[in-house]
Amino acid sequence: MSYSDFSQAYLSVAVFVIASGVIMAAMLGVGRLVRPTRPQDEKYLSYESGVDPADFWGAANVRYYLYGLLFVIFDVEAAFIFPWAIQLEEFGVFGLVEMLVFIAILVLGLVYAWRKGVLKWAS
Repeated sequence: MSYSDFSQAYLSVAVFVIASGVIMAAMLGVGRLVRPTRPQDEKYLSYESGVDPADFWGAANVRYYLYGLLFVIFDVEAAFIFPWAIQLEEFGVFGLVEMLVFIAILVLGLVYAWRKGVLKWAS
């Protein structure tokens, strides 16, 4: 590949980047021109699930944080299990035992959260 071919390949990439920037700016500009603007004080208030906004920091229940944390834990579990399942034959028995230990630790965490009452929605 000569120098001109090399620079020509990057020139086509630069043209696409510039064209996408121009298209993005044009769409944002048209949206700004077309949309209605009616400023109102109520629009600038923070929204907290249909409840009037609180003036202090601890307005959200800790239970929602725990639900989110449990979701992330089990979402990460799925991110580990899918690639493992694809390569299971390559890992052999050792890989199977390791995944069973991993799942057992997560099940223990779930049982602990269940027994502590974290998963009860209504109090």
